[in-house]
Amino acid sequence: MGSIGSNLQEVKRRIDAACAASGRNANTVTLLAVSKTFDGVAVREAHAAGQRAFGENYVQEALAKIDGLADLRASLEWHLIGPLQSNKTRPVAEAFDWVHTIDRLKLAERLAAQRPPGLPPLQLCLQVNISGEASKSGVAPGELPALAHAVAALPGGRVRLRGLMAIPEPAAELQAQRAPHRALAALLHARNAQGLALDTLSMGMSADLEAAVMEGSTLVRVGSAIFGARA
Repeated sequence: MGSIGSNLQEVKRRIDAACAASGRNANTVTLLAVSKTFDGVAVREAHAAGQRAFGENYVQEALAKIDGLADLRASLEWHLIGPLQSNKTRPVAEAFDWVHTIDRLKLAERLAAQRPPGLPPLQLCLQVNISGEASKSGVAPGELPALAHAVAALPGGRVRLRGLMAIPEPAAELQAQRAPHRALAALLHARNAQGLALDTLSMGMSADLEAAVMEGSTLVRVGSAIFGARA
């Protein structure tokens, strides 16, 4: 592994190549650097190299990091990409910019009620269990339409539904990787055909970002390829 800065450039090169291969503008894909288990020093290094959006899985670890990087807050975007328990919604509503893992209406309702009025709306994605794995969180595809319309209709303007997120079952071969990403994109297009205005597909990680970009990902979540292997 090189430095965080050189690793970021390599990941961006991969995104650019996948965009070129699928006829997409590279500016339509945002890189989310997954900084879970890495300290604030690593985030500062990535920020110095131009990275602005960071993903965290664990609420308490993230809150400590957000606090320790308060001097950079105006130029950082914090995304919660790990499971969210109901008893942790208030600090998340107060500290984060995005939450990717909404899989039930109660979570979105609590975040909407607890989002401080002085902050911009909290941006939400619904997590879909696209591969039907018992071990994975997420709403089943058949239950997605009702949840999406309910979250989109929450009053008060404190949250905004932006799109869908998934963590597909790992696959080694490109075409096998593309299938679940294609299915998630189809679910998003179907919601928009029903009157929603969703613009975000949070899909693709270090091992399958090319497949995700080829199927329309707008936000790829990359950790190890940027920060190195986790302890």
